[in-house]
Amino acid sequence: MITVRPLKIAYCILGLSNPGGMERVLLNKVRWICDNTGWEVVVVTTDQRGREPFYRFPEKVRFIDLNVNYTDDNGKGIVGKATGYLKKRRLHRKRLSSLLKAEKPDITVSLFPCESSFIPAIKDGSKKVLELHFSKNFRVQYGRKGIFGFIDSMRLRQDERLVRKFDSFVVLTHEDAGNWGNLSNLSVIPNAALPLGVEADNDKKRVIAVGRLDYQKGFDRLIDAWAIIMNQHPELHNWQLDIFGQGEWQDMLVKKIKEYNLSNAKINSPTKDIASEYAESSILAMTSHYEGFPMVLIEAMTCGIAPVTFDYQCGPRDIITNNKDGILVSNGDTKAFADALASLMLDDEKRKRMGEAARESVARFSESSVMQQWEKLFSRLTR
Repeated sequence: MITVRPLKIAYCILGLSNPGGMERVLLNKVRWICDNTGWEVVVVTTDQRGREPFYRFPEKVRFIDLNVNYTDDNGKGIVGKATGYLKKRRLHRKRLSSLLKAEKPDITVSLFPCESSFIPAIKDGSKKVLELHFSKNFRVQYGRKGIFGFIDSMRLRQDERLVRKFDSFVVLTHEDAGNWGNLSNLSVIPNAALPLGVEADNDKKRVIAVGRLDYQKGFDRLIDAWAIIMNQHPELHNWQLDIFGQGEWQDMLVKKIKEYNLSNAKINSPTKDIASEYAESSILAMTSHYEGFPMVLIEAMTCGIAPVTFDYQCGPRDIITNNKDGILVSNGDTKAFADALASLMLDDEKRKRMGEAARESVARFSESSVMQQWEKLFSRLTR
């Protein structure tokens, strides 16, 4: 462990009531800090609304909600959203400025929610760190046209200017670092792969997928691929596809499963014991359109699960060696994804061999290795 003087760190995030990857990453970091350092941690939210965090955080962590509630405007039209956002951002800036000046943290970390647009201008004495959990181009991944496409492109250009204002800008993959170019404040620190204490049963005839039910995760593409497999391989009808998540696409995905008449595919509610579900699975399927650094992928691999994933930006290329510890499929090629998935379902030996290689591969993302990188960064910023 690197010797770093006792620090006070403020992490800023929208909320902690959802079972998302960003929330789980924050939990893991905070838990490690509490177990291994004498640092003080404050988690600042805007939309918690008095709800309990989905994950159980250490008791010594303090939580402060600013009661801004950006999500109140989600159902409004574009004018209502824009007006509400600007009003709430002014309130957010005022309340966060007062809080940071009162708390006096050494380091304030924004996980790229709304405060990232103004937090470098708050003169409270703390070093400002922007931690990006997406890839650079996540705003334009939807390929929207017209006024919305123009807004997406404009916000991407704003991001390029914004990240330069932070004392440190952290991305999760070397692939994404290349997208941002030569920035003096840029660092690459991946998410840690925490052993979940279970070993997958590679004889199980079960494919698992985990994530929010929305555009980003692309589970509609997974269901399309599953339908192809079931049509082409009657001998694989004894396999099960289980998707764990919640979100605005749930009804659409359930309807899609029914339309294909897929009796062996199911949408399941999120679980706090995902390790037990990994233990009963042998293949992970990831059909995301984009990610920052997919926690689900490295978690499953630590359990010895063989992954099949689209080669989206960003993450898979930094994690997987194709056809050794997983299979990378050209992003959007649903037929190729179905063929890759079927190849593992049909070949017991290949599935077991790839699962074991996956477990060995992600050891380089150990928690101690990743958190030492954060210690070095914080030490440099506060030296």
